Amino acid sequence: MKELIEFIIKNLVSNPEVVEIKEEDKERETVYTVKIAEEDFGKIIGRSGKVATAIRTVVKTSAKKNNKRVYVKFEK
Repeated sequence: MKELIEFIIKNLVSNPEVVEIKEEDKERETVYTVKIAEEDFGKIIGRSGKVATAIRTVVKTSAKKNNKRVYVKFEK
């Protein structure tokens, strides 16, 4: 799952070397915290959050196959 998020994010940003992804496992869910450069934040969020929503949808759909709940958070 982390590889999928990394692939999507690094292909959208101008500074892919700055991208950091932290994975935090809890009982029934996994939280991915994605840190990106401040100047790339707008590219990831998109207009009205459409790009971020699309990324979350792809990741959640992929995780459903493994019966897991996945959350993706974005930070500067």
